[in-house]
Amino acid sequence: MTITTTPGEVRPGRRVRRTVLLLLLALPGLAWAAVRLLGAERGVLVQLVAFTPYAGLWSLIVLIITLWARRWLVAAVAGLAAVMFAVAVLPRALPDADRGPAGGIPMTVMTVNMFIGAADPAAVVRLVREHDVAVLAVQEFTPESAAGLSAAGLDDLLPFHALADEIGTTGSGLYSRYPMTDQASRRGDGGGLQDGNLQAYATIQPPGAGPVFVESAHPLAPYALRAEDAWRSDLAALPRADQSGVPRLILGDFNSTLDHAPLREVIAHGYRDAADAAGRGLIGTWGPYAGLPIPPVTLDHVLADRRIGVREVSVHGVSGSDHRALVASVTLPPAS
Repeated sequence: MTITTTPGEVRPGRRVRRTVLLLLLALPGLAWAAVRLLGAERGVLVQLVAFTPYAGLWSLIVLIITLWARRWLVAAVAGLAAVMFAVAVLPRALPDADRGPAGGIPMTVMTVNMFIGAADPAAVVRLVREHDVAVLAVQEFTPESAAGLSAAGLDDLLPFHALADEIGTTGSGLYSRYPMTDQASRRGDGGGLQDGNLQAYATIQPPGAGPVFVESAHPLAPYALRAEDAWRSDLAALPRADQSGVPRLILGDFNSTLDHAPLREVIAHGYRDAADAAGRGLIGTWGPYAGLPIPPVTLDHVLADRRIGVREVSVHGVSGSDHRALVASVTLPPAS
């Protein structure tokens, strides 16, 4: 009598277990992609959605594994998730065909979070000088930051100011090469948890261009579930582009990525994200933080009124800060 056994690799029970395991790896990616595309992030998902590009990469790895294992149904699930992530994420890595007007008055702007005043003022001023920055927005801007930037020579480069420095994380400021009018600041929604962040704003007058409204944005971070409503309120309160008014530039630490629906809602009201338009939208501007293994995410943005063209965008490390500086070259509409 001959006794045969079924090879382990084709035993039905083992095949089922492997299929179930791969399905458990694929389904979270599909759910994540659906939440992202539907703008349905709530609660703890608000923080998770910031890492959507990494989830997209994971879905691609799962797709490759399922294709290699010939689990076609699971591969279809993983493939659908990968396509949904690609639709949401990949355009940020590709320059837009329409970046706005190519002609006009060139100007370079920069934003940097000073990390409660710990950023090196000399490093900030060096970037301003090297990139010929005409407008600088700063967040987490303290009195020590203001004194340090002044001592490092920023006033010689950008002599016009709209400063709302404050001890802690809530201060904000604008520096400009060009004259300012209507300088002020407004305080965001702290949600009853803390003072809201100050956001300095002003109207600048570059030579050859019409007036331009500029604001240093710093919505409250959704650092806890109880802060989510204030985060949403701050984003909703950001100025919308008014095609009948002066062009607007909103730059700063938005505590949001392009995967957050409230930020996309702001952009839909007459703006383009400069880094996204230039194909640089996947470069992380924040993280790691406090030594934790947090992968970088893109929290800092330059939102340009659609009447303003986007030319180039670059990201630069600043010693002492947990954020990187974002530099954008734009073209302003000429004065009529």
